[in-house]
Amino acid sequence: MKNISTLEGVMQMASKTTTSTLPVLRLRHYAMLSIALVFILAKLWERIGPYLAANNHIRLALIGSSVAAGLTALGALGVFFTRTMSVRTQNMLLGYGGGVMLAASVFSLIIPAMNQAQLLGYNKVPAVLLTATGIMLGGLFVLLMNQLVPHEHFLTEDASAQLKARQNRIWLFVMAVTIHNFPEGLAIGVGFGGEDMGKAIALATGIGIQDIPEGLVIAIALRTIGYVPWKAAGVGILSGLAEPIGGILGAIATDFSATALPWSLAAAGGAMLFVISHEVIPESHRQGNETPATLGLLVGFVTMMLLDVLLG
Repeated sequence: MKNISTLEGVMQMASKTTTSTLPVLRLRHYAMLSIALVFILAKLWERIGPYLAANNHIRLALIGSSVAAGLTALGALGVFFTRTMSVRTQNMLLGYGGGVMLAASVFSLIIPAMNQAQLLGYNKVPAVLLTATGIMLGGLFVLLMNQLVPHEHFLTEDASAQLKARQNRIWLFVMAVTIHNFPEGLAIGVGFGGEDMGKAIALATGIGIQDIPEGLVIAIALRTIGYVPWKAAGVGILSGLAEPIGGILGAIATDFSATALPWSLAAAGGAMLFVISHEVIPESHRQGNETPATLGLLVGFVTMMLLDVLLG
């Protein structure tokens, strides 16, 4: 009996020691990952730094889209200070973001696309037809992304679903947000690929502003399905990384020739219009708060319109 009790005591002590060392091991693990990430980024910068220095518009597109991604991260970090957010407020913030995107697509992408086409020698009617075709191609591109990448709308969770099943769908949420953010980064990149830096800055600013509530809504949605704040914030931060990728690709797309610019602007506008109609507005209206969501959309539209006038 004495031997058994001694063995049990040793096992308990070992268990306590293991439990107490777990946070230390986890901290070391994250520290090593952080150091590795910094090393990789430093090596990557050594490779692409000279290229960015020689291509100012791509550098500006990377900066603008990275700032927008940073504002998504800022919004996601708000989950540490906001335990819950009413559905009404979420819908109003989504509507506000949709309004900003709607105005940005019109004033900073579609109208400049028509103007750029006319500068290339197109008459009004061909310029409009070119822009309309670009809008449709941009919308079809996002539609194809929706078909190829499995995802869920990030506020359509069934309240009666089991917690474990809801947690297992987290990566579907991430896919939805990635699809949503990529056209925004693409639009920023195309904007900086043009000649009007004022409109490009206004576009990047407007998208960044609407990314703040978007990041917060995403993180809180994840928080409500059982994720601790740092995990919810982490996923929200990662969701914004699609924007710098889109920003670089959008800027590069304008490099092929001068004729590519109006097409790129129109396609980016069409992609944003698709996201607004297919993702943002339905989500903001889904839970019976159509009026506050619509008011939020109007405020967002006016905000972006003023930014375009002041900065453009």
